[in-house]
Amino acid sequence: MEFFYAPIILFLVIVAPIWLILHYRYKSKMAQGISSQEVSDIEEMLETLDKLIDRVETLEEILDAEHPNWRKSTGKRN
Repeated sequence: MEFFYAPIILFLVIVAPIWLILHYRYKSKMAQGISSQEVSDIEEMLETLDKLIDRVETLEEILDAEHPNWRKSTGKRN
């Protein structure tokens, strides 16, 4: 039983306070919601996503015009 005293004391003195501080810091940050920087980052990512979708659609149109059966040939590789 004496063996467990040192690890328990170390846990209560070092680990537990750090754990509680980080836990409640995380909780308070989540309660605040997302920041304006995060909103602008999300909007930028959505714009990039829209551009990428347009590019893929354009590439598919080009492939459809030049190689009409390209969709069937890509399925054979799997």
